[in-house]
Amino acid sequence: MATTSTTGSTLLQPLSNAVQLPIDQVNFVVCQLFALLAAVWFRTYLHSSKTSCFIRHVVATLLGLYLALFCFGWYALHFLVQSGISYCIMIIIGVENMHNPMMIITQKITSLAYEIHDGMFRKDEELTASQRGLAVRRMPSLLEYLSYNCNFMGILAGPLCSYKDYITFIEGRSYHMTRSGENGKEEMQNQRAEPSPNVAVIQKLLVCGLSLLFHLTISNTLPVEYNIDENFQATASWPTKVIYLYVSLLAARPKYYFAWTLADAINNAAGFGFRGYDENGTARWDLISNLRIQQIEMSTSFKMFLDNWNIQTALWLKRVCYERASLSPTIQTFVLSAIWHGVYPGYYLTFLTGVVMTLAARAMRNNFRHYFIKPPQLKLLYDVITWIVTQIAISYTVVPFVLLSVKPSFMFYSSWYYGLHIAGILVLLLLPVKKTQRGKNTQENVQLARSKKFDERENSLGQNSFSTTNNVCNQNQEIASRHSSLKQ
Repeated sequence: MATTSTTGSTLLQPLSNAVQLPIDQVNFVVCQLFALLAAVWFRTYLHSSKTSCFIRHVVATLLGLYLALFCFGWYALHFLVQSGISYCIMIIIGVENMHNPMMIITQKITSLAYEIHDGMFRKDEELTASQRGLAVRRMPSLLEYLSYNCNFMGILAGPLCSYKDYITFIEGRSYHMTRSGENGKEEMQNQRAEPSPNVAVIQKLLVCGLSLLFHLTISNTLPVEYNIDENFQATASWPTKVIYLYVSLLAARPKYYFAWTLADAINNAAGFGFRGYDENGTARWDLISNLRIQQIEMSTSFKMFLDNWNIQTALWLKRVCYERASLSPTIQTFVLSAIWHGVYPGYYLTFLTGVVMTLAARAMRNNFRHYFIKPPQLKLLYDVITWIVTQIAISYTVVPFVLLSVKPSFMFYSSWYYGLHIAGILVLLLLPVKKTQRGKNTQENVQLARSKKFDERENSLGQNSFSTTNNVCNQNQEIASRHSSLKQ
């Protein structure tokens, strides 16, 4: 087998040949497995109770840069150079003009820029509850900044986390503090033994194994490209086309499940990702989880799918764009998402289609859902129908994201006669559209939804298209409230 071109190390080329996978994919998986072992070592021997924050920062950064060097070669210096330049810019201009989207490191740089801006350049009364909770009140040191951006737990696959959450983990305070979403103050939890992440890590590794197995054995037999095969388009019936569209996009998801769940497990293994206890006293290790597979596959609305897919990116888009946009926040957020993903035309087709689908789905939901809340049998029928429509709409929307190029993307949409585009536009023209309230009114909207006895899944999603289920700050507020009531 010929050596695959890569900018990273070719040390594992024999393994790449043996498993018949590209060398860059093999490097990525091996480095992530190494990071998993390093995370266990980091939590065991460099625990915050055993060493200083300085040592933890240095080791996390050096290991991260080594993994980047192994995977990307000298291109890994880009991480260091970009981080250094951005750090200097933040100091010089006060982080008021940081708008450079470039994947995970871009998410971290822009998130931190806005968090510092909120903490040092804006008044508290101008901030939303979540912005107050995440605001950074002092300029990070260069070491803290590099550690946040380049640590070994997240340099290859993320997920994004807030700067305050990362520093809290490094300093060993994540097991003793909760952040209130109302005023941004940290409150002590009741003293408890430090929870172990072992069970959560094992569960996530099992999900990784199943996802990888599915991807290697089934995904390749159901290519998305077959949707535009001329013979298939000419001979297949419409039910067959619809079913294959759904199944082929379903089969394309496990590779994301594998990568994101493994990244989450690595952070958990290092002790990062603890988010308090649930009502049963069970430790939750989903502070920076990037997806919820069950909710994704059972989504009954476009919004529910978005809220549970690539969660940390959705949070980033919400915090840096949606909450701050004064005009057409949904459209601006989708455009930013497309730019952040890259230059392939398919990305832009997907996200422009997503704007139409999201707004149309919101209009349908606002105008019709309240008629189907009761009785339970009617609600079940509504859920089944909306699940089918949602899965088809999601699959239809993301085909260009997979195909990447303009010609095959338009071939697919033309084979469907642009049917969902036309349907979405007609919905927006014919149905009244309610404006989504943002900022301070978001919590009031959630309470209103609860008062109308919306089901729990829908309540947890909030009102914003780009808010994730159970916003971190708001959940911590609920935890703090429960502890406060117990003390009383």
